[in-house]
Amino acid sequence: MRDFNFCAPTKILFGKNKVEEIGPEIKAHGTRVLLVYGGGSVKKMGLYDQVVTLLKAQSIFFVELSGVQPNPRITSVRDGVRLCREHNLDFILAIGGGSVIDCAKAIAAGVPYDGDAWDFPMGRAKVVNPLPLGTVLTLAATGTEMNGNAVISNDDVADKRGMGADSLRPKFSVLDPSLTFSVDKWQTAAGTADIMAHIFEQYFTLDKGTFIQDAIAEAILKTCIEYGPRALNRSDDYEARANLMWASSLALNGLTSTAKPEGDWATHQMEHQLSAVNDMTHGAGLAILFPVWMRYVLNEQTAPKLAQMARNVWGVDADDDREAALKGIDAVRQFFNSLGMPSSLTQGGIRRDDIPGMVQKACLFGPIGGFFKLEAKDVEAIYLNAL
Repeated sequence: MRDFNFCAPTKILFGKNKVEEIGPEIKAHGTRVLLVYGGGSVKKMGLYDQVVTLLKAQSIFFVELSGVQPNPRITSVRDGVRLCREHNLDFILAIGGGSVIDCAKAIAAGVPYDGDAWDFPMGRAKVVNPLPLGTVLTLAATGTEMNGNAVISNDDVADKRGMGADSLRPKFSVLDPSLTFSVDKWQTAAGTADIMAHIFEQYFTLDKGTFIQDAIAEAILKTCIEYGPRALNRSDDYEARANLMWASSLALNGLTSTAKPEGDWATHQMEHQLSAVNDMTHGAGLAILFPVWMRYVLNEQTAPKLAQMARNVWGVDADDDREAALKGIDAVRQFFNSLGMPSSLTQGGIRRDDIPGMVQKACLFGPIGGFFKLEAKDVEAIYLNAL
């Protein structure tokens, strides 16, 4: 086990009606708020009205940025930065899923920065003194409610890239499982796949001696396997929604990656290009790619870890590591299929002609991956195998 520092400072307000506590939480950091949200769902469920009432009761001034899209666009980020500057805002409150929260983080980073916010995903600028932000989560998927990461799309260049800094971790996040009752089956399934993908990215390293991190990761995977189908079968299953919501946060707050290298993350790099080309739901793209990636990287060196996952998570009974790994990979695909996730790029609307451009952007800064280093030719092969 490697040496590490660990800090996850986001305050979690978990449970029914916890949104009622946001007033004092906001006022601990600011009094002039940018309220960020997406489409009409937060209004249909009454959450928007509830939040606005709470803000007014605390005499908190606010300006709204609505219409944030899935795979949030840099155009929305730029609009948010402009509003914060024009109205001298000092706090951002995001109500919605991962896209809304990611957009809020990029805005927070962009307000004090003199250049364009797209510089952050492109690695041309570092986040310094961002505005503080809080979240009210309505979808269990990305884990962005408890980390400093964000992913932003740029339609002008058909690209989607990540950014991040510890200073972008939300000051607080409201996690009320009942707010996810209205999430449809597609987004519930994609969210479950997304949570599992985050675990895969951190679980698959070549380091040894991280038993506790691996055991936590395996427990989170088992949680998704148990409660993802339950949430699909009954949308108001509070126990299922609660377990998925907390799994989402724990999967990507740094807990399972402590004392390990950064993880692999090649599959996320490849999926970002699917979303950039065809606006694909992130979890659906990951569900397509991960079993293909697992099979592609399987070799003598990687087989023991893939076999460990197969045995400890899926209950595979096989002495040979390669045999166990293959059975585990099949189990991953079968589970994603059972959730209704697509299993090929063609199903996701990706064409063979799209692949060269996706490869170029996925490998823009060189080879990708930590568990298995992928050159451009490897990325191309995985895309082709996924067609």
